[in-house]
Amino acid sequence: MLHFNLTNPFNMKFEIIIENLNQILKEKKPIKFDRSWIEINATGVYQYICENIRTENNDVDWDKVTICLDRPFQRRWIWQKQKDVKYYQCQSEVDAILNKYKDKLYTFLAPIDESDKHIQHWIIIGLVRIGQKGNTLAQEEIIKWIIYIVYDWIDRYPQIRRWKGYSDEIEDKIKGCIRCYRYTGSFLTYLFRTLEYSARGKPPLYSLDEPTRYGKGTRVDFLII
Repeated sequence: MLHFNLTNPFNMKFEIIIENLNQILKEKKPIKFDRSWIEINATGVYQYICENIRTENNDVDWDKVTICLDRPFQRRWIWQKQKDVKYYQCQSEVDAILNKYKDKLYTFLAPIDESDKHIQHWIIIGLVRIGQKGNTLAQEEIIKWIIYIVYDWIDRYPQIRRWKGYSDEIEDKIKGCIRCYRYTGSFLTYLFRTLEYSARGKPPLYSLDEPTRYGKGTRVDFLII
């Protein structure tokens, strides 16, 4: 669970709200729950969240709520996906997030410590959520940054190395993860696992300039036309 600065009255109120919601969930024991369940079973909690817990674009920030719940309840949360997504372009929605973290955009590629990773998480989640609403500019912004992270993974981790050379398909996988992400913790972890599982049946691509496995010349030297 996140730690709060208890000298801040808002944080103290939010901590109480989370404690109340956790207690109600323990008592009711729902197999799954969503915002509608909270509205019916914890009306006061729901009203406080809707009035006070907002994103940079003034949507209710359910991610800030679910990440503070006890872990068993995090896994039971159902994200309400939009059934008919209408795609649009709105740069101001993207800028609202990027401007808030303008001094911390380096965390996309090179987070220094846990605090940076925490900020990286919220920048990505903010863009993912407006991307899920249909903002294609947000999707492009995520791909622009995360593609470099994926290339680094390919160089570092054997389990996804087979993605090397499949740039277009990698972008499609990122878009797919944006559409399907609900709350599973880190979006980057979700993307990594997706690439890892889907890499198993993917044939590796080789460069003709690569050395042969026996160290005698390169692959092009043995090409028969």
